Amino acid sequence: MTDFTLSRRGFLASACCLAAAPILTPVTFASMPGDKRFVTIVLRGAMDGLALVQPYGDAGFAAFRPTLALTPETGLIDLDGHFGLHPSAADLMPLWRSRELAFVHAVSTPYRDQRSHFDGQDMLESGGEHVSEEKTGWLNRALAVIPRSDARKAIDVNTSTELILTGPNNVDVWASDSNLGPARDETQFLQRLYAGDPAFAKAMEEATRANNASMVAEPGGPRGQKVADVAALAGNMLKGDYRIASFSITGWDTHVGQIGQFKRPVQDLTEAITTLKSTLGPDIWSKTVVLAMTEFGRTVRENGSGGTDHGTGGCAVLAGGAINGGRILGRWPGLGDQQLLDERDLAPTADVREIAAAMLYRQFDVSMDDLTAKIFPGVTFDKGSQFLRS
Repeated sequence: MTDFTLSRRGFLASACCLAAAPILTPVTFASMPGDKRFVTIVLRGAMDGLALVQPYGDAGFAAFRPTLALTPETGLIDLDGHFGLHPSAADLMPLWRSRELAFVHAVSTPYRDQRSHFDGQDMLESGGEHVSEEKTGWLNRALAVIPRSDARKAIDVNTSTELILTGPNNVDVWASDSNLGPARDETQFLQRLYAGDPAFAKAMEEATRANNASMVAEPGGPRGQKVADVAALAGNMLKGDYRIASFSITGWDTHVGQIGQFKRPVQDLTEAITTLKSTLGPDIWSKTVVLAMTEFGRTVRENGSGGTDHGTGGCAVLAGGAINGGRILGRWPGLGDQQLLDERDLAPTADVREIAAAMLYRQFDVSMDDLTAKIFPGVTFDKGSQFLRS
């Protein structure tokens, strides 16, 4: 008979793989002391912020988008008399009314070149001033400077780590080429076997929580195929030792047929945020900030295919019980001919990195010097930042 010894490290890796098997979308986690939580959602494909939060009160908007623009009379949900929310995000309105949701218009990374998704996402996740300037992710660099963070370790549910968490701080990969979770009797056996070892028991509890989370959206059906699965997993892990989570939502590259194509990712984003809130519960949600951001915006004018092309200024989404929401943040540049960037794009008036810096400062007391020198080189950020009031 072969002698098999299961090491603590091996158990942790195996348990994580069992929990991660159903998940198809990458999710990263970091653990540290404290009660505050921070979730980043990368909206891959360049979300059209002018479609999500439409400036229907701007006289030029309807002329730029004769088939895409909405009004409160055609289904747009009024927010403040000037901006309105896309109807597919209607389930976010309770958060808006309770001041747990805000939107930041006309934001961008410093990227201004060929409007490449690859380069734009590199800038968004690396946090640098130039393409390929930073080889690590800003969230990984943040782990090294968060005060009182003794457990600077992150876990990625995927076969590889996303750039936002790539770097010198330890990242464990939760990966499996199998879609099989543990059988109930196997789970019970492991729980009994390691009940007397606190470290093993804790790892088993986290793995079981993650596996159960992936079943939330569609009990009895295919697992890991909905954004709600990922959001529920993130929420359940944040209820344990983890304080940071990051995942992505795709489908935002709406060059053609945007009216139909845009609905699905908006519903995904809406479901991700509402699932996070319901999973975390009122107490933890009250200490949580969610930041959803995209690599760049889309053109102000719709194209001949009923869609929009790659632009510059975009929209970021803030949610959570720890924000002061119910507002449109940022400085609106307007849509006049002299106000557009390159006569085609919404002109950015704020750096999306400043928003992320403000959230790290508020949630984890990261110093101003670390934020501007180590995490987001070149960003302008101080205690007067408008986003510290959000």
